[in-house]
Amino acid sequence: MTSTRPPSMADVAARAGVSHQTVSRVLNAHAYVRPETRERVQAAIEELGYRPNRAARALATARTKTVGVLVTNATFFGPASTAFAIEAAARAEGYFVSIGSLPAYDPQTVRAALDQLIDQGVEGILVVVPQREVMDLVELVAPTTPVVAVAARADIPADSRIRYVEVDQALGGALATRHLLDQGHRRVVHVAGPAGWYDADERAGAYTRTMGEAGLESRLVPAGGWAAADGYEVGRALAAEVASGGPTAVFAANDTLAMGLLRAFWEAGLRVPDDVSLVGFDDIDGSEFLVPALTTVRQPFDEIGRAATHALLWPDAAQVAVVIPPVLVVRDSTAAPAPR
Repeated sequence: MTSTRPPSMADVAARAGVSHQTVSRVLNAHAYVRPETRERVQAAIEELGYRPNRAARALATARTKTVGVLVTNATFFGPASTAFAIEAAARAEGYFVSIGSLPAYDPQTVRAALDQLIDQGVEGILVVVPQREVMDLVELVAPTTPVVAVAARADIPADSRIRYVEVDQALGGALATRHLLDQGHRRVVHVAGPAGWYDADERAGAYTRTMGEAGLESRLVPAGGWAAADGYEVGRALAAEVASGGPTAVFAANDTLAMGLLRAFWEAGLRVPDDVSLVGFDDIDGSEFLVPALTTVRQPFDEIGRAATHALLWPDAAQVAVVIPPVLVVRDSTAAPAPR
């Protein structure tokens, strides 16, 4: 049976044909090592994928009680809330959290971020960057260290070494769309999040399918981002359409986009929900205090944090993905369409 343990310093010494002490000297940049010996040790390190665990050397138990969390460096509500929830769940289990952020999404940056966490001796890594290009890279360079990703990935590779935890984004998108259809709306527009984000893709796909199942035409309006400013720019154009008898309802891909839409509709003299109904996604803090209070789809971030941490610390060999259902929260921003 093939061993799943990470390579040790003794393995490096055996591969290079040197003593354990010589490997230690190379790792610590000791001056009294012959160049040819140093090269042989470094080649063995590369071949075996050995990584010095500083914390393990300091602790007799070889346990750091630390997990790494890789996140986007942008302050998006979903990833940030998930990272906070993971930190709380890990702390409750007696673990520390080391955060690594991604300033860019190229292979070198992703690999360097993972390497930095591994070099700190983390016992596992949670990836909270739900973008297709990033997860493809993480799959490609996935280390022997256990990895759990929080991402609504429908196309998990059959040979993936990564476990996935997700909120059912497709269910959430369907709940939002069906709610508007149940209110009697037939001209519903979806203001979509940026392409390449699993959450945005799943919500948009669910909206399109739900409209099609109802025999209605779907229409995706890309916002280009997740920010309120993106929603505001889209909303200025949509407001003119609503005023001229166009859509009667809008499903926004997240609550901050919905906030921008609310502003644009208000500036145009439109009333929500009298002239146009509006649904968001996430149930961010304060969404119930908007005017009107925002109907939205709640993501249970605390539950996500607990599930992701549990999947990392106590993996179930039979469970490749954990799926958590969202909840529709109906407030004042949706109503039946007014007669036109």
